Amino acid sequence: MRPILFLLFLLFSLTAGAQPTFPGSFTGHWQGEIIWHRPGTPEPRKFKMQLLIAPVDTANHYTWKIIYGDKGEDTRPYELKPVDAQKGHWVVDEKNGILLDQYFIGGKLHSVFSVGGSTIVNSYWLEGENLHVEFVSYPAKAVRTSGAGTEETPTVESYGVRSYQKGILTRVKPR
Repeated sequence: MRPILFLLFLLFSLTAGAQPTFPGSFTGHWQGEIIWHRPGTPEPRKFKMQLLIAPVDTANHYTWKIIYGDKGEDTRPYELKPVDAQKGHWVVDEKNGILLDQYFIGGKLHSVFSVGGSTIVNSYWLEGENLHVEFVSYPAKAVRTSGAGTEETPTVESYGVRSYQKGILTRVKPR
């Protein structure tokens, strides 16, 4: 193999399949539109979302500021803190006593939490230059339990889906 081809091959194999680092690759000011689908609603609702992720003075702590609406009507100045960064465990501190555990697994940041009778599963991940955001909400209580409860036919609980939100955010370039 020619030296230049070998170097290109080596460079490609070192970068192919490389996972983004968290939170390093995710830092920045992101903005875009969220599309909110609900069962029985023919037209999805759309709204603007911004997410600001930036280091703060405390080591390994980051802002996690979410802004909803065209004019920033709903601003949530949270903070992202490591629990066990080596294992991908983080927490979003809402600064009001609420802590939402987050897990960076498979190149995505995942969280599952329940509030007000709903369980919410959310994920954040990078694809190219975009930050994808996804939220699925379902009732915390199963809508159906089936199965015999045996080893052969275990008991299975299924849940209704209340809503699905999806957005693609782009990094705001500094001026």
